[in-house]
Amino acid sequence: MAPEAAVCEDDEPNSNQSGMPKIIVLMGAPGAGKGTQARLLQERLHLPQISTGDIFRALKNAQTPLAQELREIMERGQLVPDELTIRLVKERTAQVDCRNGYILDGFPRTPEQARSLDGLAAEQDNTIVAINIDVPLDLLEKRMTGRRNCPVCGEIYNIYFKPPKNDNVCDFHPEAQLVHRADDNAETVQARLATYEAKTRSLIEYYKSAGLLHSVAGTREPGDIYGDIERIVQQG
Repeated sequence: MAPEAAVCEDDEPNSNQSGMPKIIVLMGAPGAGKGTQARLLQERLHLPQISTGDIFRALKNAQTPLAQELREIMERGQLVPDELTIRLVKERTAQVDCRNGYILDGFPRTPEQARSLDGLAAEQDNTIVAINIDVPLDLLEKRMTGRRNCPVCGEIYNIYFKPPKNDNVCDFHPEAQLVHRADDNAETVQARLATYEAKTRSLIEYYKSAGLLHSVAGTREPGDIYGDIERIVQQG
């Protein structure tokens, strides 16, 4: 049998109704559960998660002209320009693990970057699916300010939604006082959410006007949210 006619079991989970690979742009404010959904997409659809932060870190010690260019920019304390970022994304997504699609984390962040991604998608014969996990701001604030974790086992609690059986001690290590991260205070969390909203609003509007934006309610259980996201990816 010719190689192109063979069916690999690893490819089956990546099939979709449109028959085209997908670039999944997953958006969501801090605390919306974007990381959980990206992990589920990786595990169940076998799609790699491509993070621009990971790309930058991986290139820190690489000996290539592109890596040297990136290092010089970062050493000067400058922001990485869009043109270089899209070149890095293009290089990473040309690898074989992205042939059936991929999930983007941290890119695009602006309409300008989104337009560059449109061009890359056309080059790769991919379709873009933009998904926003929508959670009310007051709920996001409670999710983050209410977080506590056990310093012994790492078990995570939330004083509003998943409190420990006994006040501020781990259910599994009653001798351990739960830890509240310093940056999970109300003032810092409100600032983070305001920054996210200001920076992301134009990107959401870009995908909305292009007819590519799908919103899912992020107030439900992770499995229910994932079910909606998978349907969107398969049909989009």
